[in-house]
Amino acid sequence: MITGLLVFLAFCGFVDAASGSNATSSESLDVVLHKHAFGALVHHRPLTGALYMAPLPSNLAGMQVAVLQLRSKTLWRKGANFSNFQIPPRTLSVPYVRRVLLVYQDLGNQSSRYYNITGYSLVSSVVGFMVYDASNFTINNTTKLDLSTSGTRISVQFPNLTFGSNNPKTSCAIFGADGIVSISGRSFDNFCYTSKAGHFSIVAPLQRNEKTRKIWVIGTVIGFFTLVSGSFLGVVCVKMFKLKKTHEMEKAASEGVNLDTIWIHNSKMPCAIVTRTHPNLENTDFP
Repeated sequence: MITGLLVFLAFCGFVDAASGSNATSSESLDVVLHKHAFGALVHHRPLTGALYMAPLPSNLAGMQVAVLQLRSKTLWRKGANFSNFQIPPRTLSVPYVRRVLLVYQDLGNQSSRYYNITGYSLVSSVVGFMVYDASNFTINNTTKLDLSTSGTRISVQFPNLTFGSNNPKTSCAIFGADGIVSISGRSFDNFCYTSKAGHFSIVAPLQRNEKTRKIWVIGTVIGFFTLVSGSFLGVVCVKMFKLKKTHEMEKAASEGVNLDTIWIHNSKMPCAIVTRTHPNLENTDFP
């Protein structure tokens, strides 16, 4: 009894600390959500094959977490069908254990806070599941497992999409534990397929805002014509200034001394009238 109480207090302390940090990464979020799921099992004494929803704190509102315990032989004979996932029959855990725990997540309206892909937008919530060893399960001692589906893939359904189900541009996104994201096609009935546990979503490529693009094009055209018009007006103004200057010089020249002109060969040139200065005699008396 005392040991169980200590474990429960340690669990509550961990969740409060993680909630205070707002789960800044998908990995820390997984830890917090799985702790809540395991806590639901501790308090409910779960039945094999029953799906239990885990209560979440207010800072994780909008998310859903559930946990399912199965015998490995049941998973082999019947597979598993829970929430968005359908695991086919003839599936075994790797390594093999007698019982497995399937932890289900739906990040809901907080999906884009923890998962995003450059150039794409999420058009569905991010859902995922993980597999753990339930043979010697304790809240602080869990072993993550892989699945072998004998060549048949696990199906992931997305019944509620932001876009219409007939949108041909949407794709399946698989978020790997190593941070690598895989993009693949989806079926027309909103199913994606995978061979392992992880997180999944429907995504669509980002599209440019048409209004912004039109404004950018119009602005570019107006700027180009403004530049051309400004250059043309500048050239015209320079030429007009030069013509005005030349006209003023010609006018000043024409208002000066009138000179006769003569022709020398084929050139007409100004010519001054030849005059001689009459001599002034100092003494008009002749001897």
